[in-house]
Amino acid sequence: QVQVVESGGGLVQPGGSLRLSCTASGFTFSSSTMSWYRQCSGKEREFVAVITGSGGYTNYADGVKDRFTISRDNAKNTLYLQMKSLKPEDTAKYYCKAAPTGRVYWGQGTQVTVSS
Repeated sequence: QVQVVESGGGLVQPGGSLRLSCTASGFTFSSSTMSWYRQCSGKEREFVAVITGSGGYTNYADGVKDRFTISRDNAKNTLYLQMKSLKPEDTAKYYCKAAPTGRVYWGQGTQVTVSS
């Protein structure tokens, strides 16, 4: 049974930092490309960052480059998103996407709210 579970969201002030985690099971995590997406209320889900199975390649949406860092610990089957210099426009529900060969799995999301 595949499970993808995000955690680490919360309320943070503008300029603050937060680290999201995504723990996965039920598939070969170390060979799966993993991504973070986010969705604001009333808007479509949008790409944030991606990392290959080995961690050798990463890519980011333009709006988060130089502020967010995606990483993974294959020994712990865990994906991370370190977010710094957070802005109110980063407020969204953040989702983890797992893409083992031929399949796609989503978590339930974790809410991040950036507000003073």
